[in-house]
Amino acid sequence: MTKMIRNEFSLKEDDHPRRRVVELIHSMKAKPPQNEDRPVSLKSLAEYLGLSPATVSIVVNDAPGAKSIPLKTRERVLEGARKFNFKPNFLARSLRMRQSFTIGVVVPEFSEGYFTMVMNGLEEHLLQAGYLHFVVSHQGRPDLIDGYPRLLTERAVDGFILVNTQLHELVDVPVVSISGHKKMRGVTNVMLDHDHSAMLALQHLYELGHRDIAFMKGQPHALDSESRWESIRLLAEQIGIRMRPELCVHIRTNSWSPELGYPVVRDLLASHRDFSAIFCFNDIAAIGAIRAIVDAGLRCPEDISVVGFDDITSAAFHTPSLTTIRQPLRRMGEMAAQLLLKRIQNPKEAYPDTVMFEPELMVRESTASVSRKLASKKPKSS
Repeated sequence: MTKMIRNEFSLKEDDHPRRRVVELIHSMKAKPPQNEDRPVSLKSLAEYLGLSPATVSIVVNDAPGAKSIPLKTRERVLEGARKFNFKPNFLARSLRMRQSFTIGVVVPEFSEGYFTMVMNGLEEHLLQAGYLHFVVSHQGRPDLIDGYPRLLTERAVDGFILVNTQLHELVDVPVVSISGHKKMRGVTNVMLDHDHSAMLALQHLYELGHRDIAFMKGQPHALDSESRWESIRLLAEQIGIRMRPELCVHIRTNSWSPELGYPVVRDLLASHRDFSAIFCFNDIAAIGAIRAIVDAGLRCPEDISVVGFDDITSAAFHTPSLTTIRQPLRRMGEMAAQLLLKRIQNPKEAYPDTVMFEPELMVRESTASVSRKLASKKPKSS
């Protein structure tokens, strides 16, 4: 097939006189491939256009070699396909290439925030590459976490992208995991540097004068939870911040709304108010924490500073705007899709076990210095 394509375009220029004559002769001899009884075939369309079936196939399927074909030829092929309502035989293409051109994506949930931003990057890259994807959410249920990969494998997906989800059994297709935190044969992990993330947040609070800080740990099934907590614990000690057990709260609910952080901070404030800042598990929980602070008759950041994690779209537009650790979530989604398709298309090439992304501290209105807090509490002179 490669040889045929090279021979056909040896002239390089579509407007070469000899080329135009050949095409004119072909168009005079070929009959329009219209047939009311059956769809137009690739072969008949190619004959009508005076091109090889391989060339027409490459153009209409937008195959990797399509851009090497002269623009005028591509336009002529697409115009002919539109004119005769030609549809590529996707099933035949799948059988020939032994691919379904579908990807299985497994996520915990579909709410606004972390997963939406990851999916935006992931979906855009897959669509541009001509792949469809099945997205399923397990809501933290063990039976679905184990069952969905089996169901999607039975539907012949070419690979998996797991978002904050771990495989418990090996599968026979390539897998890329975002925030999976588990080394497993056949799996590429796309991760954030949590040690650097903890350092950025803790240094920021320490430099503002905060020493009594509350810490919020994520849900048990959230895969970032344990890794992030361990990073915070180790680096807090290095910086000189004591993690007081009574100021450490754990999220237990499976909510994906600001309700996630509201009850744990409400209950904490009911028994302890001797802390000046709280480092939340994520932005959604941080927004709930700010509401709990306000409902307790306090102010953010004047009384309690709040730091989130992720930098979801709404973080910059909340009141007060949220100081947070930014994960490049869209880029992580794009990278996961890129790595997976590369592994599918080049199965014999070596692939990385881990791809690490760096975080960024976004300083906004929800954090303030301790000296500023003390100044705000002083009575005004008469």
